[in-house]
Amino acid sequence: MEKAVVVFSGGQDSTTCLLWALETFDHVEAVTFLYGQRNASELDSAKKIAEDLGVPHTVMDLNLLNQLTENAMTRSDMEIDETGGVPNTFVEGRNHIFLSFAAIYAKRVGARHVITGVSETDFSGYPDCRNDFIKSLNVTLNLAMDARFEFHTPLMWKTKADVWEMADKMGSLEYIRENTTTCYNGIIGDGCGDCPSCKLRKQGLDAYLTGGRVHV
Repeated sequence: MEKAVVVFSGGQDSTTCLLWALETFDHVEAVTFLYGQRNASELDSAKKIAEDLGVPHTVMDLNLLNQLTENAMTRSDMEIDETGGVPNTFVEGRNHIFLSFAAIYAKRVGARHVITGVSETDFSGYPDCRNDFIKSLNVTLNLAMDARFEFHTPLMWKTKADVWEMADKMGSLEYIRENTTTCYNGIIGDGCGDCPSCKLRKQGLDAYLTGGRVHV
């Protein structure tokens, strides 16, 4: 039996990955991390989606990360700024730590596959979303834990429009649109419409719908 663990936030990308994993592997579990994020309501989405899909769901407390770094994702009083260079929504070490903990959990439950929804195509310039980093960490964790994990990044080379298409092909576009939380301000579904995350999500959806849906 091929088992997989999905790093799951309750957002559009990780939910698309969770659905992909359910189609790909025999047994799937989801792991969600609390790190003092400003859009903490995404946890409610994660819990609901995991329950809807019948996926075992584990929530891990990593609030220590909030003590180590200051950024707009963990400081509600900090104005979001994604102009020039790496935006201040970047959480130092987040994907490194999330994937490391997910791998430790995966080994405990006998899972060899770890899935994350990072992308190097439509993203905010976060260095830990790059393909080279994911591959490097995969090798490092295999050496560190004497394991043979395989990290999967189904969205790595997809635009947001491509991600909506992927969801549509799985018959889940409307479900993802209505039940996921991508908004930096924690508003479910289409979100606030003003934050960079909502704008990117809407641009992708509009581009996909304009191009013609593949599944109705």
